[in-house]
Amino acid sequence: MSAAQEQGEQPEFGYEYLDHTADIQVHSWGATLKKSLEQCVLGMFGYMTEIDKVDIDESVTSEFSVSGHDLPSLLFALLDEFLFRFTAEDNLVCKQVEIVDLDLEGFNITVRGYGEVFDLSKHPQGTEIKAITYSNMQIHTDKPTNDIYVILDI
Repeated sequence: MSAAQEQGEQPEFGYEYLDHTADIQVHSWGATLKKSLEQCVLGMFGYMTEIDKVDIDESVTSEFSVSGHDLPSLLFALLDEFLFRFTAEDNLVCKQVEIVDLDLEGFNITVRGYGEVFDLSKHPQGTEIKAITYSNMQIHTDKPTNDIYVILDI
């Protein structure tokens, strides 16, 4: 627990899990929308495994772009692409996420994920995430903490 948390203050950025019937809700925040989006992705990975056990292997760094028609669809596309890369493509589990470019007018994002290939002998298996949902998705860019809430289907 950080000093800020001990004093009842919220850290500058981060994520937490909130209870939800039969699913899990990730709440992320940050001083910028970019930071909050990065934390949301890490929150998803943190539910699937212990990301403190993940190392960064530069050879499997993944950079990609996704787009949407509004901010919620952009968030959905971002999480969905990371989930696809974890489950179906290259089994990448990320310890660090960097948004390289965020275009809020055209709703495009370019992101880089740093981590390694998921390995059951090294990474504890958490809960499988089946899908990203739009259910009760919230993105509060009007707050200084840029709070994001997203429900993941488990």
